[in-house]
Amino acid sequence: MPDTPNNTQHTPRVFSGVQPSGALHLGNYLGALTKFARLQHEYTDPGDCLYCIVDLHAITVWQDPKELANQTRHIAAAFLASGVDPAKATIYAQSGVPAHTELAWYFNCVARMGWLNRMTQFKDKAGKNSEKMSVGLFDYPVLQAADILAFKSTHVPVGEDQKQHLELSRDIAQKFNNDFDVDLFPLPEPLIKGPGARVMSLRDGTKKMSKSDPSDASRINLTDDADTIARKFRKARTDADPIPDNPKDLEGRAEVKNLVGIYAAFTGEAEQTILDRHAGQGFGDFKPALADVVVDYLGPVTALMNRYLADTGEIDRILAQGAERADAISRPVMAEVRDTIGFWKK
Repeated sequence: MPDTPNNTQHTPRVFSGVQPSGALHLGNYLGALTKFARLQHEYTDPGDCLYCIVDLHAITVWQDPKELANQTRHIAAAFLASGVDPAKATIYAQSGVPAHTELAWYFNCVARMGWLNRMTQFKDKAGKNSEKMSVGLFDYPVLQAADILAFKSTHVPVGEDQKQHLELSRDIAQKFNNDFDVDLFPLPEPLIKGPGARVMSLRDGTKKMSKSDPSDASRINLTDDADTIARKFRKARTDADPIPDNPKDLEGRAEVKNLVGIYAAFTGEAEQTILDRHAGQGFGDFKPALADVVVDYLGPVTALMNRYLADTGEIDRILAQGAERADAISRPVMAEVRDTIGFWKK
């Protein structure tokens, strides 16, 4: 993706984060983790790809303190099992790098209430209970801007549902630069395109597959075994019509389109190729074929993930090393921010 003029003076750097709440699923794997692994080969320095486990974001809603650290290790294991190499990318926990919270406060003094009031995700999550929600949940997008800009990141792999938050990050960066008459922060660009960027629920093809969905049958978890995957696909919602022979005929059939899209994302085949193979079939034939494809691809990932989870000491070593690297990148940025604001220093 071309840089904006503001970004040309900045080192190209990728940042993305995943919350340690709930089990990662097939949608996370196709929409994020495979991209993370690919991008580490496009950005040559391990400090140029930062993949953060955003535990500070997780506590905007209640988390069991006895489970939070293990949930962080679980996400790290998924990164590693999906091909993210700690020698080529930086894997760390958000709470291990002070720049996130420090810069978030500075940005709180730059961002405007009207900007946050327009954020649709808070409205979706809070519903009619906004008065009972934490200030942190409302302020979540400002911390997200700090996550990105503490490293002067230029590119952010995001889903469509996070694009509004990235726009806020750009607004905050631009306002900071304008307020202090500097060109300190880049205006980060989204990296959205790619196969499997939006995988939908197995129970409702109009909703995104989500780890927060109360129905475990709505998603394929990365830790699901072959029998569980086959069962979930077998019970996935479809309709009474057979598989069509033309991709145009998938329109209006959200659940079918989702299953064909998952098949295409794992095999790399065009939808038309898949439809040519299965046109006219019922789902009693198609669903087992899809399950076999997913099991073949996810099986090695699940096995490797379980091996990492059996060695939490190695995960902790990787997280500590990543935090040190991320902290070293952020320290000069934060020094520049403090000087720009005009804080007293020793």
